[in-house]
Amino acid sequence: MKNIRHIAKGDAMDNRLEVSNHQVLVPKSKLSVGSVADKFPVILDDGRTVVYIADKSREREIKLRYGLRKNF
Repeated sequence: MKNIRHIAKGDAMDNRLEVSNHQVLVPKSKLSVGSVADKFPVILDDGRTVVYIADKSREREIKLRYGLRKNF
């Protein structure tokens, strides 16, 4: 009799092989969390602070908000 390995339904290897767990189906926004890809740098506080934003048109607003917070 051969040794037969019993694989449970909740086995980690089975879960990794499932098609629903592949990164192709995960939205790019979730894969790039913490990444600065496709983002624009905003230089604040004379170059000591850099903030990355997705919408370049909000650059001026970000600078104004940071300036107001700095005064408090």
